[in-house]
Amino acid sequence: MLFGHLPDHLILFPTRSPIDAGAAARRTIPFENGELEIWTAQSQSARQQGRADVFILRFYGNADRADRWPAMETDMWKDRAVEIWGMNYPGFGGSTGPARLARIGPAAVATFDVLRGHAANKSATESAVPSGPMPSSALRTAQATAPIVLFGTSIGATAALHVAVSRPTEIAGLILQNPPPLREMILRQFGWWNLWLLAGPVALQIPRDLDCIANARASRAPAIFLLAEKDEIVAPRFHRLVVPAYAGEKRIIELRGAHHNDPIEGAALADLNDALGWLLAKASSPRAP
Repeated sequence: MLFGHLPDHLILFPTRSPIDAGAAARRTIPFENGELEIWTAQSQSARQQGRADVFILRFYGNADRADRWPAMETDMWKDRAVEIWGMNYPGFGGSTGPARLARIGPAAVATFDVLRGHAANKSATESAVPSGPMPSSALRTAQATAPIVLFGTSIGATAALHVAVSRPTEIAGLILQNPPPLREMILRQFGWWNLWLLAGPVALQIPRDLDCIANARASRAPAIFLLAEKDEIVAPRFHRLVVPAYAGEKRIIELRGAHHNDPIEGAALADLNDALGWLLAKASSPRAP
């Protein structure tokens, strides 16, 4: 009773004040007894050709909101036809509360499932398979669904990893920026001053869904890690607990001189676009189960 929901109050910082979402479009999906708020935006290339070649499911950091970013982030992807879906966690923005760590993982999977159906329907509509027989290879191409890449920043990386483990054969890969191993951070960073009498019970209440290290060990999809050199929120020593644990192929992009919330720009952004090409190529080749 003493520690009930204490991690939620210590870790989560939900806000509901209005944010200008720019050109992003709002949609909602049912979740538990309420709804989740999703913000979507397409890159210029996707708008010009009338479809997206890649979907990016975006999970943002704590104290941040999905309404703020999708319209701006479409410019990150150069000439790629990208559609971004950003999810507001339960209790954040227009998503129904309460804000609970235990609800983040299920909400992330629910959003992925809706996006997967949306991407499949788009592909089926746009393929316009003609009447008459088709070669099997052409039929597979016509029915192919645009790949979905999970992109999680900070606590969003815990949501992305949970989806990767829950839907291992249905994602193209992951982009993980400054991933936080929450239990280890609580124990190692805050346990010493209270002899672990407070940190221990709090760490034990972190949902297994959000265990970055365990989920990293279970994920086989190709991944890109974006690591801020001067991260003051999730210290680099904690990044180094997650990256070596990741079981799938990975590329690491060091964000030189960057702090936790600094934007990805310049050479790092060019490296990210190159790495995304590698990830999508890997996703299109067969993977062992």
